[in-house]
Amino acid sequence: MNWESKININQVMEIRSRTLCYLGVGALQKVNDICDWLKNQGIDKVLICTDKTVYKVTGVWDVLEPAMKKRGIAWTMYDEVVPNPTVDGIDKAVKMGKEIGAGAVFGIGGGSPIDTCKSSAVLLHPDNAQYNARDLYTFKFTAENAVPIIAINTTHGTGTEVDRFAVASIPEMEYKPCLVGDCIYPTFAIDDPAVLIGLPANQTRYTGIDALNHVNEACTSLVTNPYVVLLAEETARLVARYLPQAVAHPDDLTARYYLLYASMIAGIDFDNGLLHFTHAMEHPLSAVKPDLAHGLGLAILLPAVIKYTYPAVPEILSAVYAPIVPGLKGVSGEAEECAVGVEQWLFSVGVTEKLEDMGYKESDVDKLVNLAFNTPSLDILLGVAPIKADEKVVRAIYEESMKPMA
Repeated sequence: MNWESKININQVMEIRSRTLCYLGVGALQKVNDICDWLKNQGIDKVLICTDKTVYKVTGVWDVLEPAMKKRGIAWTMYDEVVPNPTVDGIDKAVKMGKEIGAGAVFGIGGGSPIDTCKSSAVLLHPDNAQYNARDLYTFKFTAENAVPIIAINTTHGTGTEVDRFAVASIPEMEYKPCLVGDCIYPTFAIDDPAVLIGLPANQTRYTGIDALNHVNEACTSLVTNPYVVLLAEETARLVARYLPQAVAHPDDLTARYYLLYASMIAGIDFDNGLLHFTHAMEHPLSAVKPDLAHGLGLAILLPAVIKYTYPAVPEILSAVYAPIVPGLKGVSGEAEECAVGVEQWLFSVGVTEKLEDMGYKESDVDKLVNLAFNTPSLDILLGVAPIKADEKVVRAIYEESMKPMA
């Protein structure tokens, strides 16, 4: 496969990787070093963003609490983070952080707590004291500063622990915009497979598929580069090999390790190559129905996205999906073969839902298309898709995701 021919060598690209991430069984113990660093920076009060159970059931609190107590670091905890977090929740967290004078923020959990943590860190910075979360996510100011962010990751999907992205919903507008800024790279991240052993089967599936979606988009965007394609191939190989193993054997630390690693490099991947159709179109889905798991929404859309984008980048996608759909030759005419093959693989790992199963109807498509094009920031994603992202294509992807392709 000669995907190198798809790279524009005359386009100057940025290669990004800024977070110090601790990866491996036992990495959680690094919170002691992180707390030492906070004290050395003169920070002795922190905000913690999490939900009501994850910080306890994962064992994170058993290590973090003593580390903070030993060093005299006080904390306040916002434990009301919900899936698809909202600007109202962020404002509550920020209020708590301001009351204690928090100089840094810990996020404990998956994408929702860590994104809440990132958003709170922006609003806790003195330069941004006059703003709230709606201001942040309607882009009334540019996020250029944040207090230090520490991400303790408890899923293997989002990659948010190593990237410069965050999302939040504005409920009354049914908007789920994306925040991008160098200031929200976490200073430190922890990826410890041992804290994932209790991750439920569906979350295991959905987060693994989230990582696969990240690279599917990053490696086919208009700003991709060889580094991005390389990471995409490795991510797909690891997810294909270890996701079924983690679903069948949740306590398999090797499977958890490599899914965490795949998720991390996928986060770096889309930090460099950006995202396009699948994420731009999933955000309206979970903005309208907040109970929809992000990774599930992505899984539902992925086959149709592949069908429409494959003809523009067959050399790249055939290489990436070789572990999932063997025998692809890298020619435009096999787009549907790849799309159906990926859908069948999704079914094989237990993700069989389509939009109709989740309560969406054909009559919802107009609203979804409108949100995809009018939600702030999503136009940037659609603008780097490998084919023209017009309303006709977006509509077709939604419609063809209502039912199974095969």
